[in-house]
Amino acid sequence: MKPAARLPRPLVPVTAVATLALVACGSETAGAGADRAELEARARAAQVAIENVYVTEVPGYEVAKQSVGVLGADGFSATYVEQGTGAQIRLGVDKGSMDAALCPKTPLGVGSGGTDGAVECVADGGSWYRTSGTRHEYATEVDGRLVRLDADTATVDRATLRKAAEAAHAANDAELDAVLPPTRDDAGEPVERGDLPPAGDGAPNNEVGTSG
Repeated sequence: MKPAARLPRPLVPVTAVATLALVACGSETAGAGADRAELEARARAAQVAIENVYVTEVPGYEVAKQSVGVLGADGFSATYVEQGTGAQIRLGVDKGSMDAALCPKTPLGVGSGGTDGAVECVADGGSWYRTSGTRHEYATEVDGRLVRLDADTATVDRATLRKAAEAAHAANDAELDAVLPPTRDDAGEPVERGDLPPAGDGAPNNEVGTSG
């Protein structure tokens, strides 16, 4: 069987994804807009190849800010959470391919959360629908990379997972600004200590009084 063709990408409103609330302690929306150089610096700081940053859109789901990170050497992963139920869909993008021979041999699941059980594969449009144990996944080969979305079968049905797979696409600049972690301007700088003397060997001043 020939490798699966790519799913046709539906039109996704850019503003809907670019203004996703990023879930952490509270939420925030994309800023006024970062330039391309800043976005590339943020991707490098996260150890992610910027072309591997994909986003999707699922009604009721928001990307969890703390989940965004590197997958493998320079791939990208993020988890989308349904705010009412806590159901999760994990998106992962990395170099790879998928065909009828590779599909059942490739562990299901994005990153370290993958399953070790037998994988059943069904061609679905331009993707592979894959199941193993209590998890299921859509995997789509796009330009030498594998875009995968997986979830628990008990909390996310196949129709919802397929919609997430169909909506997945390479992030534009506004979407990159929304999902990439910010860089730390003070990375590598020592923390200023208030108890250090202005001269000497820099040891803290622990001197006690004459009665101490």
